[in-house]
Amino acid sequence: MPLPRPRTPLADRTESRRGRPARRAAAALGLAAATTLSGFAAPLASAGAAADGPIGPVFSNGMAQPVFSSNRADWIREEVWIEVPVDSDGDGRNDRVHAEVTRLRETETAGLKSPVVYEVSPYYAGGNPITNHNVDHELHQARRPGKGWLNRGGKTTDPAKDERLTAAATADEAAAAGTGPQPIISTSHEANWLPRGFAVVHAESLGSGRSDGCPTTGGRNETLGAKAVVDWLNGRAKAYDAAGREVKSTWTTGKVGMIGTSYNGTLPNAVASTGVEGLEAIVPISAISSWYDYYRANGAVVAPGGYQGEDADVLAEYVYTRSDKQICRSLIERLAQEQDRVTGDYSAFWDERNYMNDVGNVHAAVLVAHGLNDWNVKTKHAAQWYGALKERGVPHKIYLHQGGHGGSPSLDVLNRWFTRYLWGQENGVENDPRALVQREDRSLVEYAEWPDPASAATTLNLAPGANGTAGGLTLDRTRRGRPVTETIADDASKRAQALADAATSPNRLAYKSGTLTGPVRLSGTPQLSLRMSFDQPAANITALLVDYDQNGKAKIVTRGWTDPQNRKSISRTDPVKPGTPYRLDLDMQPHDYVFAAGHRIGIVLLSSDYEYTIRPAPGARLHLDTTKSTVTLPLIGGADALAAATAE
Repeated sequence: MPLPRPRTPLADRTESRRGRPARRAAAALGLAAATTLSGFAAPLASAGAAADGPIGPVFSNGMAQPVFSSNRADWIREEVWIEVPVDSDGDGRNDRVHAEVTRLRETETAGLKSPVVYEVSPYYAGGNPITNHNVDHELHQARRPGKGWLNRGGKTTDPAKDERLTAAATADEAAAAGTGPQPIISTSHEANWLPRGFAVVHAESLGSGRSDGCPTTGGRNETLGAKAVVDWLNGRAKAYDAAGREVKSTWTTGKVGMIGTSYNGTLPNAVASTGVEGLEAIVPISAISSWYDYYRANGAVVAPGGYQGEDADVLAEYVYTRSDKQICRSLIERLAQEQDRVTGDYSAFWDERNYMNDVGNVHAAVLVAHGLNDWNVKTKHAAQWYGALKERGVPHKIYLHQGGHGGSPSLDVLNRWFTRYLWGQENGVENDPRALVQREDRSLVEYAEWPDPASAATTLNLAPGANGTAGGLTLDRTRRGRPVTETIADDASKRAQALADAATSPNRLAYKSGTLTGPVRLSGTPQLSLRMSFDQPAANITALLVDYDQNGKAKIVTRGWTDPQNRKSISRTDPVKPGTPYRLDLDMQPHDYVFAAGHRIGIVLLSSDYEYTIRPAPGARLHLDTTKSTVTLPLIGGADALAAATAE
């Protein structure tokens, strides 16, 4: 079943500290041939009982076992503020990150040293009501910031978000009035990992909750804030309790594993890119690897799926939940200017938020998890991050599932990963197949690597249609026909799905393969090379990869976008001269997909994408030279396999 769409911007899948209690995962596992860390057998009947001397974790089948108490009353919880070597709010003092430690009592009474499972989030304190940017305007048109596009004090129209904000406000009022205890940041991960001997740390990202500093939507200060927790756990940073007394982390081994979903998964990528010592493993789930690719695509202003009009400033406003609501105001206004929604160009602003720049510093073992149908944090983030780690020989594994945003690997997969890299148990996880992919029938299939090494770039040619009907998608260059220019009339009000389904339309061009006689699997990144001209100096270009079933019903498999003014570089806008043909290369979002027998592979080209791009008034016309345009698909078995499946 596809995962439910999150209801907050770049939403995480953990529980809010002011929301409902975290779900408990079942902890029961087989304990055959269990051993302690020192290699001696441990009597299971005494699991969780007090010991006269140090007690160690127990491992079986390469996984840490739940032999410690699962009773929260037996755990130690402490609250700290960790000093960060940055002053992002400009108050003359170093920022501090608010964090909460949950650890076993044995770390105090029996000399146990625990590794740490750590999650940091800007969402634990809820969020502010926000309104996204208006997207119904002409391309490359300047919008005056702060005038109608962002309602900082108004009501949200999302009932789920309203409920969350009301709960947060109630908790804040109770704490301020002294009528109740300070709320716990989060209890996620505790039920899974404390009984297995780990400690758990939750921290609030700068500018949110009880941390100070400012939110910057992926800025360097947020990376340093999250990194400071790892430094403290390794004795390199100072932390203080609510009374101002210094607190030391003498109870930990210093080995840290970060995990989280969405923004909470992005911060592990950011911290790992610093190369900080002690961070041994990360599990980024639906995580961003470059913020430019979250809010832009090949020069085009492109929204995260479900959040049309959101941008870096809006997200910063949403998570700005610290008590001082004025100190970061000028910084957020600067984000609105520097993000540049006019040209969509890559700039120093986005370069600061590009973790790919520092992927060479990563030494932590990385288990990437991503939904193949995640249109919030799109699959390019996982693919480019994973590919760079693979090239550099960093320990790596990828889990791809059929859902959307979110979706963690199973507890067993996580346990083997953290047991190997945090406890140091030689369980052979590094020798496992690197890719675990959930197929269309929901079965899990292991592959040696991803993209599948058996995939090969397969170039297809476009044969023009007639009177707005679909043309051909063929391996045979001779079947493209005589040189033909086909035209798209832009109409941003038309949805991509409707255009893909339409038998004829002036607002799209469609090209279909022959009917497949057997399954054809795609694994990797589809690419297009188009020869196009325009009758206006600005236009959107959207491409869809489509699976047409036996009835002609379209399923959009993946899509991509580009701005023709960025045809030479995503960092530079080059004007388009109407009537002049240009070469335009664009990538679609990576995917792993099987086209079934009886189906047809399709490419659909349109201009503006109602759900993702800026939506100008109808009227622009785009002209495609079909004889000089190609589509390249990464297919298992390459051209030979496709030819056999289409009887070409």
